[in-house]
Amino acid sequence: MTIATRPVDYTYDGHAYEGLLAFDDSVSGKRPAVLISHAWAGRGAVEEEWTKRLAALGYAGFAIDLYGKGVYGKTTAECQALMNPLASNRPYLQARLLNVIEVVKKLPEVDANKIVVMGFCFGGLCALDVARTGADVKGVASFHGLFGAPGNTKENKITAKVIAFHGWDDPMVKPDDVKAFGLELTDAGADWQICAYGGTMHAFTNPKANDPAFGTVYNKRAADRSWESFKLFLNECFA
Repeated sequence: MTIATRPVDYTYDGHAYEGLLAFDDSVSGKRPAVLISHAWAGRGAVEEEWTKRLAALGYAGFAIDLYGKGVYGKTTAECQALMNPLASNRPYLQARLLNVIEVVKKLPEVDANKIVVMGFCFGGLCALDVARTGADVKGVASFHGLFGAPGNTKENKITAKVIAFHGWDDPMVKPDDVKAFGLELTDAGADWQICAYGGTMHAFTNPKANDPAFGTVYNKRAADRSWESFKLFLNECFA
């Protein structure tokens, strides 16, 4: 097995973006693709490592860039300044996401009929919004994502399978938010799962998360459990 990576340039609304594709170069032909939507800082080392992790399973992993080529937040203020304009304009965010899905579908290594979108934190919200649009993807997965409905997709039916991995002690998503999210998915006719982990806060998959006051703490047990469940979810989506 040889994991190859290459940058993928694309544009939307006059702006340039750079995603990263990873795949097993020892295997020819098209394969299912898993798109990874980044957390609030932007496309970075965590998302890029996940592309390789997924490529090792036989998929094409693609790290999405939503902020612009080379744009990455380093401080809380910078990250908020990058995320907030998109989080507050969900129709525009959704359009940007749907654009990059079409870019990935056209890559020679990708089976355009087998696409899953996943994401972390803000990226989890992005993955869920892809499903909310009714997009033709096999599934979406949110890891410690935000659940708030966008307000512009209420009448849509969700055809993608949905799974959300959630820390029950996440201060950014309260139990009432989880209940509201489940009701939203049910109303949209979705095939959905919410996996909630006790004693677990926000950002539980990120080994560098260690700020209990902010609510972001790595939890290896929850991270490992969610990874194993996600692999089963991918098997189901791509069966």
